[in-house]
Amino acid sequence: MKSFKNSGKDDFLSSFPSASIDIDTDPLASRCKFNFSYFEVQKVGQNFADLKKETLIELFDKLKEYSKESLDYWRGQRVGKSGTIFATYGGFPARSDFTHPKHVPHQVEWGRFRLDWSFRLCGFTVPKSYNGTIHKGKGYIFCSNTFYVVFLDENHKFYKNASEEK
Repeated sequence: MKSFKNSGKDDFLSSFPSASIDIDTDPLASRCKFNFSYFEVQKVGQNFADLKKETLIELFDKLKEYSKESLDYWRGQRVGKSGTIFATYGGFPARSDFTHPKHVPHQVEWGRFRLDWSFRLCGFTVPKSYNGTIHKGKGYIFCSNTFYVVFLDENHKFYKNASEEK
C-alpha cells in the first residue's frame, strides 16, 4: 500500500511551538529577570547615552546570557581570582562613591553583576524572606529572582575596597 504525505499539513503542524510551561523541564520560572524601573544616574555613574554603541551591545548580550539562568546560579559562577559574576552585599556599601537613592526601599539586598574588569551593573534584589509573599497594598507577589538595576558603574566606584579609598 502506498503512503501519501501531505507536506503542506506537515509544514503547518511543525510551525506550532513545542515548548510548554507545563513541562517539568521548562526553564521559564527559574530564569532571572532584570528590572530598570529604579535606574538612577548619579555624578559618579553613567547613563545609557554615555556608553559607546559597542559597550551597549556587549551589555545587552550579557543581559541576554545572564537571563538564561537564576540569580543563585550566577552567585556561584566564579570569575577572576576570588570573585563571582553576581554578588550580593546585604546593605548599601559603606565604601561607595554612590549614595543610596531615597526611592529604593531600605529592606533590599544590594549587589552587582560584573560585566568586565571594572564595569558593573549595580542594584538590588528583594530579600529571600519576602520571596513568594504578597504585597499588602498592591496584591502582587515579591520575587527574589529579579535584579533591579539602579546604577551603571563603568569605573568600579559602587563597592570599593579599602585599597581603592582615596
